[in-house]
Amino acid sequence: YASRQFMSAGIGLLVLVAVVFVPCEWLRKSAVPVMGLTLLLLILVLLFGDRELGALRALWGFHPSEVAKLGPVLSLAAWLSSKREQVRDVTYGLVPYAIVLGVVAGLIVLQPDVSVAILIVVTALAMFFFAGADLFQLGVGGGIGGAAFFLLVKRLPHVVERLDDIWLIWRDPRLASHHLQQALIALGSGGLFGVGLGQGRQKLGYLPTPHTDSIFAVLGEELGLVGCLLVLGLFALLAYRGFKIAMSATDPFAALLASGITCWLAFQAIINIGVITGLLPFTGSALPFVSYGGSSLVVSLAGVGLLLSVSRSRKARRVSPRGQGARANLDRRGRDRGARVSRAGRN
Repeated sequence: YASRQFMSAGIGLLVLVAVVFVPCEWLRKSAVPVMGLTLLLLILVLLFGDRELGALRALWGFHPSEVAKLGPVLSLAAWLSSKREQVRDVTYGLVPYAIVLGVVAGLIVLQPDVSVAILIVVTALAMFFFAGADLFQLGVGGGIGGAAFFLLVKRLPHVVERLDDIWLIWRDPRLASHHLQQALIALGSGGLFGVGLGQGRQKLGYLPTPHTDSIFAVLGEELGLVGCLLVLGLFALLAYRGFKIAMSATDPFAALLASGITCWLAFQAIINIGVITGLLPFTGSALPFVSYGGSSLVVSLAGVGLLLSVSRSRKARRVSPRGQGARANLDRRGRDRGARVSRAGRN
């Protein structure tokens, strides 16, 4: 596990560095091909994918659903920035937006992977809001999404079971599922400072999937409340920096791209931590940058690379040599004009 994760981290860092130097204009032009590749991978995994834990998620060792977290963000940022004020028009804004989003989420639900589908929908709605959609459109979109989710729940027994579990947990934590009980035991055993890094016992056969979905419970047992707060603080810092980059961007596409990536990473962390603490229904969502998984780590680092690309483009535009040369020419012309005026006045 460690060697594979280190290899994935190395690949992810290379991708991050490569993406940093891609101009935002190139990213905008690549939006349609990236969306097409995302849809192709989601279709291929349904046809030729390997079954993991009862779901078709892996395709030749890679998880296309991870690409589906980043691909729609890039594509929707380009689409929303091109619509400008038309976003407020239901015909040009909400309807085509819902169709594109519904196709992506529907292909993921067919795997089935409801948690990733919900993550993509919530992130897309946040981007739609940032693009200027009014509350009426968001209310209609939320109502349609809620109705679709209700119909989905009726057709997927495991989703119904997980929703029933969360009601039982809120009534009496002792009625929680085995997985959640072990996660809460791990969190409670950590105390303030934890039992020590690597010294946790719940991961030794008691806590299911301790290296992926349940990694936050292991972290809570070994590093305690202080370690959990440190991780939460790091995610809060990431969200702060991401939104600061988005607010400082001068290009609408760059601003929407940065805000979408920030929402995606922040929402995914909130979902994972909310599940482990019993606040949300149980889902198989990884904790970004922490959980084991090469596909998740590489795509998350690629998202950070896009954030840095937006930040770099903004700084490069601010101090571009062309802009400095033009400013110098204007200053020189102003001085020359002032000198001519002065000489004319003396004459």
